[in-house]
Amino acid sequence: MQDIVQVETISVIGLGYIGLPTAAVIASNNIRVKGIDVNQDAVNTINQGKIHIVEPGLETVVKQAVNEGYLTAHTETQAADAFLIAVPTPFIGDEHQPDLSYIQTAANALAPLLVKGNLVVLESTSPVGATEKMADWLQAARPDLSFPHTLKAGETPDILIAHCPERVLPGQVLRELVENDRIIGGMDKASTHAAIALYQQFVHKGHCIATNARTAEMAKLTENASRDAQIAFANELSIICDKQNINVWELIELANLHPRVNILQPGAGVGGHCIAVDPWFIVNQNPMDAKLIHQARKTNEGKPQWIINKIEAACHQLKLKGVDKPIIACLGLSFKPDIDDLRESPALNITQALALKGYDVLAVEPHIQALPEKFNTLENIQLTSLDTAIKQADVIAILVKHKAFIRYPFKQDNVLNFVNA
Repeated sequence: MQDIVQVETISVIGLGYIGLPTAAVIASNNIRVKGIDVNQDAVNTINQGKIHIVEPGLETVVKQAVNEGYLTAHTETQAADAFLIAVPTPFIGDEHQPDLSYIQTAANALAPLLVKGNLVVLESTSPVGATEKMADWLQAARPDLSFPHTLKAGETPDILIAHCPERVLPGQVLRELVENDRIIGGMDKASTHAAIALYQQFVHKGHCIATNARTAEMAKLTENASRDAQIAFANELSIICDKQNINVWELIELANLHPRVNILQPGAGVGGHCIAVDPWFIVNQNPMDAKLIHQARKTNEGKPQWIINKIEAACHQLKLKGVDKPIIACLGLSFKPDIDDLRESPALNITQALALKGYDVLAVEPHIQALPEKFNTLENIQLTSLDTAIKQADVIAILVKHKAFIRYPFKQDNVLNFVNA
């Protein structure tokens, strides 16, 4: 096995909720990082030592890294010793076909810059086989270089390829990038060895665990599919308890007293770019076998409609009492507590659906300054403060367990608490 080339410069492609914290943490270890993003405003913001996302402690790390010259942001891919790809991997259509176009675009952009000894790591959560497809795209663009899948076993390729899925929790990203174990799957042993050496430069408390690329891809999907199934159980339980006139929160607390039971808390559904998306990659590739995983997705995707029905039922009761057009307050728009991330958020979708039905909606989300652009055409919804919403609303629906909502002394009898806030 060849000696590992010393990594002095890393190019992180994609400066979103994962890419920017990763770039900042690497740069804080005195490694030069060239961050790449197609968003010019984001690039400008980062180069000013500021951030365009919400993540506790991140701006301090970015500011220091930029001021010390270890972190720069660019719209064009830059040459480096190693490339980390952290771009979105959504799905397309009703069949939930994985969309790998962002990975392909990133691969095509970095391909002309590759030199012998470079390492390319795919961090984007991907369906099984995506790392191999990325290697194919790079090989097609650079036939002058050898890649792991083009050589016989034991031969060392010019370009090393690995997959290392991110495993961090929004709101805890900076700590978990350093402390969490990382699963590192190379397309060959040389690639695995090189990727582990890279990650050990900034994963100071976690372990770097070696496997192959396909297993690394499936590991991340398995983690999130497992969480999805556990959440689906809690959400299904909440619907059953509602019909049985049982307090689901008390029930779960009692059941969890069993030493081998740990039921999660039900909520408005499942959101974000991980748990709400990743199980579909398994289902799409294994439609006849992923029955439980598929049902968990359907259960969690159906929970928002159940909540909408409950809210509308409350509005109907008010109309019977003479309230002609009840005002609804939707508390929380993000996909999980105390962050600004609205991706795949069931709370956001519930709020939008109610507005589209014609209700006057007061949206409360303390972590954003403005509603998403898709709300611009809706005149019957406005972003407001918690106090204003409480005073004006006829029905109050708590959709996200933000700390601000937990601390609020709700005394109204018109509160529908879907998250036990």
